[in-house]
Amino acid sequence: MRNMAAVVLGVSALLASGCYWDRMTRNYDSVFAVNNNMDDSAVLEEAGRDVETIRRNEKRLQEIASEEEPVYRMNAGDEIEIRVYDHADLGMTTRIGPDGMIGFAFMGQVQLSGLSIAEGAEKIRAGLVPYVKNPVVSITVTEIKSETATIAGACGKPGVYGISNSTFLADLYATAGASAVRLFNGVDVDVADLEHSLIFRKGEILPVDFRKAIEQGDVLHNIRIRKGDYVFIAQRLESSVTICGEVGNPHKRLYEPGMGLVETLTAAGWMKETHWKHVIIIRDGLANPRLYKVDIDGILAGKCRNVTLRAGDIIYVPKDDISEYNVFVRKILPTAQLFNLLTTRLTREALLD
Repeated sequence: MRNMAAVVLGVSALLASGCYWDRMTRNYDSVFAVNNNMDDSAVLEEAGRDVETIRRNEKRLQEIASEEEPVYRMNAGDEIEIRVYDHADLGMTTRIGPDGMIGFAFMGQVQLSGLSIAEGAEKIRAGLVPYVKNPVVSITVTEIKSETATIAGACGKPGVYGISNSTFLADLYATAGASAVRLFNGVDVDVADLEHSLIFRKGEILPVDFRKAIEQGDVLHNIRIRKGDYVFIAQRLESSVTICGEVGNPHKRLYEPGMGLVETLTAAGWMKETHWKHVIIIRDGLANPRLYKVDIDGILAGKCRNVTLRAGDIIYVPKDDISEYNVFVRKILPTAQLFNLLTTRLTREALLD
């Protein structure tokens, strides 16, 4: 009798405690849920980020876009054409030397570096006054070598490139050969990590989202490149996506730009019947991860968009609540059978008494 009471108390305590329910699904209540109305291209980049930071960055980019075009100033390496009205013999095409000077008739060496076109023309005009009556001078820039920006890192052709007032970030990236490639599992893959790439201007890191600028053509982020800008294209160290949890074939597969959640789950043998209605996407690595839960049933029902993945993403499919309960029942079943055996024996003994 004492043994039977102990079994009953033990089973009752286990059932009452509910300790098994603290697994998986209940732990994701606070994870950011993908809004059905959000654009899939933005949903996992805006989620969980500080709203004030996003607004502050957008305001700064708007300020940059509204800045006046800086005045062009001649510098070493630029090629210019000088004309003196009614004096064709004084006209010349020349390149500004490394010291910022050019050689000009009657005037010798003339410092033009750092001057605007108007300032340079006036300087030459004033120098010709003792020799030419009422000189009229014009300067035309035929080739600019001094207006440059640097792009480095994981691009195809890093280096220093000439720019103009019509050079934008996406243009510079394309000119530099876009992403570098490397061999991964026998396949050439892009290694540029646009999400973590940076642009520096006069000591400031501009709040530019390279993915929006280059992949989506967002005019706010696709900023005009200025003289002296330094663009660093980060390198993606991981070119794969990992699928685990309640799927037919958990594995790691090669990342391909534009790959979506549904297609990736399909390639993994789809989800088991025990899957939860939400799929968890783990981003930014395991050291400092960001978690998002995606309404997979909503996607399949056409109520929300398929989610575009990124290299390095981990897709985890948890069990659903019913499956957790079924696992619980299977675990407790041997104890329940023992309980029934003992109670049956106890009843038989009581009747015999």
